[in-house]
Amino acid sequence: MRLKELREKNHISQLKLALDLSMNQNTISRYETGAHEADYATLIKIADYFDVSIDYLLERTDNPKLLR
Repeated sequence: MRLKELREKNHISQLKLALDLSMNQNTISRYETGAHEADYATLIKIADYFDVSIDYLLERTDNPKLLR
């Protein structure tokens, strides 16, 4: 998942992201290291937060644009 890449590119700390998404910082860290996988609802929240597609977030495409 491109979570860490997106977070760092946007100069957002794990703590800020966690607070913005009503999550725990440890959860963000585990997603970034691959220790845990986000469920579908969480993937939507993260993709919406960064304004990217879920496919981009999951590295299924290199095009970050949302297909709406």
